[in-house]
Amino acid sequence: MKPYSEDLRTRIVRAVENGTSKSGVARLFDVSLSSVKRYSRIASRGDSLQPRKGGGRPPKTDQVTEKLLGEDVKERPAATIVERRRFLERVTGKALSDSTVGRLLRRMGFSPKNGVWERWSETNG
Repeated sequence: MKPYSEDLRTRIVRAVENGTSKSGVARLFDVSLSSVKRYSRIASRGDSLQPRKGGGRPPKTDQVTEKLLGEDVKERPAATIVERRRFLERVTGKALSDSTVGRLLRRMGFSPKNGVWERWSETNG
């Protein structure tokens, strides 16, 4: 989800400062009450309401991993997620979880059908 703009944050704080209740401001601007409280607290400290740069963890997989996984599915469509994870760890040297490999497969458009991984478009045919 994208962060709210600095302009919206400023309008939220102004509305609270003008006497509107925080829950009323939340309803008015269609934001959560916790966001209204947070922006009011930040403004009262005198800090900037500008959205901070997003962070998060860098992805464990990259395009090379996706390409290897796609080729592996073509060569071994009946392989399990555990077998695919072990293959990727051996080839790339990256430690991955079964969940990560499963999410990556689904993001790439694959789903298991009767124990065989296929692309959605091939199974919906």
